[in-house]
Amino acid sequence: MTNTTTDRKTYVTNLQCSITGESYEADVLHGLSRAGRPLLVRYDLAALKSALTRDEVAARPTDLWRWRELLPVRRTENIVSLGEIETPLLAIPKSAGSPNVLVKDEGRLPTGSFKARGLVMAVAMAKELGVTRIAMPTNGNAGAALAAYATRCGIETIVFCPEDTPEINVREIALQGARVYRVNGLIDDCGAIVGKGAAEGRWFDFSTLKEPYRIEGKKTMGLELAAQFGWKLPDAIFYPTGGGTGLIGMWKAFDELEQLGWIGSERPRMYAVQASGCAPIVRAFEAGEEHAERWEDAATVAAGIRVPKAVGDFLILRAVRESGGKALGVGDPAILKAVDDCAKKDGLLLCPEGGATLAAYREALRTGEVDEDEQVVLFNCATGLKYPMPAADAAIDRFAPIDFDAL
Repeated sequence: MTNTTTDRKTYVTNLQCSITGESYEADVLHGLSRAGRPLLVRYDLAALKSALTRDEVAARPTDLWRWRELLPVRRTENIVSLGEIETPLLAIPKSAGSPNVLVKDEGRLPTGSFKARGLVMAVAMAKELGVTRIAMPTNGNAGAALAAYATRCGIETIVFCPEDTPEINVREIALQGARVYRVNGLIDDCGAIVGKGAAEGRWFDFSTLKEPYRIEGKKTMGLELAAQFGWKLPDAIFYPTGGGTGLIGMWKAFDELEQLGWIGSERPRMYAVQASGCAPIVRAFEAGEEHAERWEDAATVAAGIRVPKAVGDFLILRAVRESGGKALGVGDPAILKAVDDCAKKDGLLLCPEGGATLAAYREALRTGEVDEDEQVVLFNCATGLKYPMPAADAAIDRFAPIDFDAL
């Protein structure tokens, strides 16, 4: 931890309803706004600008907490950490067909996914605000991150996941100290259980965007990109979108960085990537709608983006449209082929959701939506080691003659 003082100058001023603009007091436990929409953390950026330069930030160790003035935790003692590194940008020229495509490999983070960014911040703030019991729905990786961080700081955790959640995710959630239950439904069905229990006062609801601080952790992806690109931004970002917290968070980060004078007004085109078997944002984008209706009978191999209805749908759609980007849907065969190609051609094992971004990029390149000369970032949101892989059953009998020419 780079800051050893007790009080942390974070410059937080208030929270703000994302749809009405109504202001809420900081340092008080909140869920959704009175309008039932996510709350956004606001900062005194003018004061921060006069107190800190981007060169000072750039000189710090490259972990998530280098951005401490733009994060909400007030007191160092409330930080809970498992080593949140800055994740690398990796070229995949063979599978992407362009040397200008970089994968931001979030699988290097604690618990193996980008969910660590959001949950480390949300759990730290839960600790700071006196929460002792948390419940959350998950498709897998978020539950694992929550379990790890909450266990580390002594917060009791209950996690609900769809019954077909990957087995390794369910087991890691349990092993890391949470009580985990399988539910015969989708993630929003799990969320309904969490909401009912929260209404009865049994726990605090940690569902995506139903507390204000996961966005603040996820926005560090955008802060990191700016620093990694020399305080410029790429031409396009392809982001696997379920609840969309990271896409919303990056868009917020870019705005804050511009207000600080650390970047200019240029923005990447933001592409919200969904599986065609669960594409409510794509459907709403194409119809010109501000909100997305629930996607019925959602099904895809990319479990992390199987979110039938997102509470922050309008924020996702707003960022995509303001950036000049699009919401794109890709089928499971294209997702699986992208995963296979990237592993075999470039040696990088993507998760299915990461494969979706590569599949979407390929289609966007084919249709002329992007140009191969443009600088593009794809997000691989988790290590591919968490997901089923094809069998590799070839064997050799050491007692039999070996035909080396056939190997």
